[in-house]
Amino acid sequence: MKKIIIIGASSGMGMRVAADMARLGWRVGIAARREDKLKELKAQYPDRIEYLAFDVTADDAVEKFYSLIELIDGMDYMLFAAGCGWRNPDLDEARDTETVMVNVLGFTRIINAAYKYYKDTANLHRGHIAAITSVAGAKGIGISATYSASKRYQWNYLQAIDQLAHQQHVNVAVTDIRPGFVDTPLLAGRNYPMQMSIDYIAPKLEKAMLRGRRVAVIDSRWAVVTALWKMVPDALWRRVELLD
Repeated sequence: MKKIIIIGASSGMGMRVAADMARLGWRVGIAARREDKLKELKAQYPDRIEYLAFDVTADDAVEKFYSLIELIDGMDYMLFAAGCGWRNPDLDEARDTETVMVNVLGFTRIINAAYKYYKDTANLHRGHIAAITSVAGAKGIGISATYSASKRYQWNYLQAIDQLAHQQHVNVAVTDIRPGFVDTPLLAGRNYPMQMSIDYIAPKLEKAMLRGRRVAVIDSRWAVVTALWKMVPDALWRRVELLD
């Protein structure tokens, strides 16, 4: 029986993947800040899901993470699905601070903890670290500056962890899953070009994770768009309006 830990499973893509894996017969450990949502998910699959409510930005996050692994007796896959971000053209300090705390500090803590777990245990059976980042990491987006910058950090950090695993001979795959516009609170109920639903994204996300792909842009349209974004010179990019 496969085992997966999902951080950020109280809503959105994390919740959907947790339900899908439990439905397939996996042992699933879920975590998020909202305990009520975790309880609801466990109630649907009481024999397959265990949960611990904790905040990835808290000092005891790593301790709780390891406790969750113990609850399901191991971890074949780890998916980091927690995230924070807003449209923040006014550069509200509280929102920016929370985004950095979750998307940078919390992200780093959990990815580090997962890597160290696999360094100690994944000699015979390959471990898997996956994280949901965003195509927003391709360029700085003025109206969501901290969010886009934090996603670029995640891109580079996962790349570095993959390199470190190779250098240290740690048997672990690292997958960076980059969705395009998804129908989430970040978009504030607006409809954007190529906006995708969770129902559309989830199967593609799961396929990329299970195959251990290094980078997976969801979907092919967004792969083309982000490739073009990277080619846009700064003098032109500053004129582009996104998420407005």
